[in-house]
Amino acid sequence: MNQEQRRAIFQRLREHNPEPTTELNYSTPFELLIAVVLSAQATDRGVNQATARLFPVASTPQAILDLGEDGLKEHIKTIGLYNSKAANIMKLCRILVDRHGGAVPRTRAELEALPGVGRKTANVILNTAFGEPTIAVDTHIFRVANRTGLAPGRNVREVEDRLLRWTPREFLRDAHHWLILHGRYVCVARKPRCGACVIHDLCEYPDKTED
Repeated sequence: MNQEQRRAIFQRLREHNPEPTTELNYSTPFELLIAVVLSAQATDRGVNQATARLFPVASTPQAILDLGEDGLKEHIKTIGLYNSKAANIMKLCRILVDRHGGAVPRTRAELEALPGVGRKTANVILNTAFGEPTIAVDTHIFRVANRTGLAPGRNVREVEDRLLRWTPREFLRDAHHWLILHGRYVCVARKPRCGACVIHDLCEYPDKTED
């Protein structure tokens, strides 16, 4: 795939969805951070249901510390791995209060130093909360990048690096959301909906479907 094709792909994705954003509900960088930590091996819908109970009660690091680990678990127990997630969130909140004045840090190194926060989560926060041109490669983006030929790679880091290198700068801030949503609703895992795809003729996938 050449750069002209890549530019055309992102132009069409932008025309189809001019202002893409995460499907996680949040109102502050901290709420987004908690939602993303909770989203590991969970659906956005499930996370939103849990945070709809949690955030009205505790929406700051200190408030969650005051809630206590058992209290936190009561609000997130519908989410998979909630015990380990609760433990990480409590440690994360303690670090935010003690080292960052209760604010979410804006550097990758500081974010990745938080319990339960890896490179993918840090990328989501940098991109969605702070507008940085990063791409968090999840299973959807990994699939779309490889299947379409947009940025094929053997692992998520390879795909991330190639997307960052090959995505035209003007599309880089929103590319993360366009690709996730495309993979979630159109370029799905089992049977891609090629007939409903806005980049159907630009995609290099050899086994396109008619639907």
